[in-house]
Amino acid sequence: MHLDRRARQIVGRGPVGKAIVMGILERHGEVRVKVVKTRRKKQVQAEVRQHVEPGSTIYTDALKSCEGLNEYVHDFVDHTEAYVKGNCHTNGMENFWSLFKRAIEGTYVSVEPYHLQAYADEQAFRFNNRDCDDVDRFRAMVSGMAGKRITYAELTGKTEGETATEAF
Repeated sequence: MHLDRRARQIVGRGPVGKAIVMGILERHGEVRVKVVKTRRKKQVQAEVRQHVEPGSTIYTDALKSCEGLNEYVHDFVDHTEAYVKGNCHTNGMENFWSLFKRAIEGTYVSVEPYHLQAYADEQAFRFNNRDCDDVDRFRAMVSGMAGKRITYAELTGKTEGETATEAF
């Protein structure tokens, strides 16, 4: 993005003008990602409670929204001080974010916020099947497509009342 355009579009700090993607990774397991509207405690904790079994140990960074998850054994690492604190680290999730950002910036270049969840799902699929070879990953992808259909309106985000104009 050119500096003049960046100055017009990105104002403030943090998530202002940015889409927010939340991720949960089971150690040595699968990642789940979701585009969320806010980093506020209510939404972040609802996602954790939906995907993590009570009584589990969770490791997070120092995000304040994760405070108060009392039904879990919760430890956090403050990245201003250290990246690893004994067994507490977020390195696996940081690895996923690195791959995700590399795909966005290198392969897709620009992603509309409306389609961000689809790109996040694709990268989660790739990450979760990272131990497979290309043939097995392709078979898993094709088997997941059976019986599913996406319409042009769903793909482009058109609502029922809108009419699509096509230009060839």
